[in-house]
Amino acid sequence: MRLKTKLSIGLTFLFIVILSFGILGIANINRLTREFNQVLKSNHESIVYSNNMLKALDRVKIQKDAIAVFEENLVRQENNITEVGEKEATEELRRNFNELKANPEDSSNYPEIRVSLSQILDLNEMAVLRKYNAAQRTADNAKLWLTVTFTILTLVSFTFIFNLPGIISNPIQKLSEGIKAIADKNYSKRIVIKRSDEFGDLAKSFNDMAERLDEYEHSNLSQIKFEKSRIETIINQMRDGIVGLDDKRNILFLNAVAEKLLGIKEASIIGKYAPDVALANDLMRTLLTENTDRQELKIFADNKESYFSKDVLEVTSNKVVIGQVIVLRNITPFHELSEAKTNFIATISHELKTPISSIKLSAQLLNDGRVGQINNDQRDLLDSIEDDSDRLLKITGELLNMTQLETGKIQLKVVPTSPKLIVDQALQAVQFQANQRNITIRLETDPRLPDIQADAEKSTWVLINFLTNAIKFSSEKNEIDISINKKDKYVAFTVVDHGKGIDERYLPKIFDRYFKVPGSHERNGSGLGLAISKEFIEAQDGKIWVESEVGTGSTFGFSLKIAEGSQTVPSSN
Repeated sequence: MRLKTKLSIGLTFLFIVILSFGILGIANINRLTREFNQVLKSNHESIVYSNNMLKALDRVKIQKDAIAVFEENLVRQENNITEVGEKEATEELRRNFNELKANPEDSSNYPEIRVSLSQILDLNEMAVLRKYNAAQRTADNAKLWLTVTFTILTLVSFTFIFNLPGIISNPIQKLSEGIKAIADKNYSKRIVIKRSDEFGDLAKSFNDMAERLDEYEHSNLSQIKFEKSRIETIINQMRDGIVGLDDKRNILFLNAVAEKLLGIKEASIIGKYAPDVALANDLMRTLLTENTDRQELKIFADNKESYFSKDVLEVTSNKVVIGQVIVLRNITPFHELSEAKTNFIATISHELKTPISSIKLSAQLLNDGRVGQINNDQRDLLDSIEDDSDRLLKITGELLNMTQLETGKIQLKVVPTSPKLIVDQALQAVQFQANQRNITIRLETDPRLPDIQADAEKSTWVLINFLTNAIKFSSEKNEIDISINKKDKYVAFTVVDHGKGIDERYLPKIFDRYFKVPGSHERNGSGLGLAISKEFIEAQDGKIWVESEVGTGSTFGFSLKIAEGSQTVPSSN
């Protein structure tokens, strides 16, 4: 029988019990009410009428209305005859009363009247007693049946109370135990519920599921173990250090390289909380720090200093992060190649600088006529040689600056410096070039500017670079604006040109090394000037930026911190 059917039958039975008990109680109460009404109404009224007539008979001779009272009660009695023999006694009473009414002074028939009234009283009193006994028997029977019914229904209800919860809860408990076993990967667990209801079907489905999981576990266990061994072998053969963490940052595994770098054996820290391990291990603490993802880590390993970069890979399942893999990529070979490249460029640049300077000096000697007169064609060639020499000297200078930045050998002399001094030196350096193209340079400064904490030479170099580019990309007879303003704890230098501007998509790369804006037709530059400018400014704890819009021009700027204790001073022109 299905569980739903059992519950329906049980609830229906309880409904019938309640309904039956209610109907039976109401029926017996109505029956008792009817019988007691019969006892109290008809017979009681007859007794009252008879007593009234006896009292009126005693007052016939002394009270004038006694005959009328007797007559009234006799009429009522004649209309209330209910018992066997009561009619004959009432008729006899009527005859005797008619005789009395004909001659009220004659009392000879008083005894007959009293006899008739006594018969009526006796008949009704006996009827009252008989009906009372019948009502009592009815009440006793009703009490008996109600007691029997209540006892039976109580026993049945207790049976439901004790059995029905077990019918539902016992299978649920077994299913709960089975589910817990499956969650603990005990796929051999089976549930035995020998019933043909929904719980029986559920137990059968559960057992089928457990059997299939058991088969899957055993069929794939060896393959999983093989794949695990293969992956562990691959990870251990990698040159990169690898650390695996679960979602709670407990350590899952280390490969051989990570063991060597951390100086810890995998077996000693498996399952431990990584931040706890980091308390006694500096490298682990560095790996768990979030802001080191893109920094180079210099680690002493294999009896030499090696360089690594950290990558953190999140392991997800159904879009939920279930762990992390920290990879220490060995970039030592690339670092060595980069260092060799830097040294090579520095050597070549340094070696080229001397012969280029000699070429430029020789061209100047030829050009000023000290070694003999030259014609116009020869002068043009010498001018070209001087321009190319200047370009080569600029490129070699930028390459030398870049190599110094890469090797960290650049020397900054950061001291309190006047912003006006930097601007004056930059303007003096580019004024001749601006005059050649009829470009006006306008300067706007705050009337009072504090000293800044800066390397005057390097900052002037950056401003010259900004002005040279602005002149180069401005049309003739145009204007360039320079402004120096105090902004919070900084002094900002901005150079604004009105050239063709830079496309917005190239702005993020404008300070990258060797980057040139496509379509600029700039052949003389190395693409290093702005990159070096960025390095110079940021090395002084400053900020550098660019804003541009095609067709309206560009704004290049940098800001340097105000020197501590510096006060605003009047700007001299």
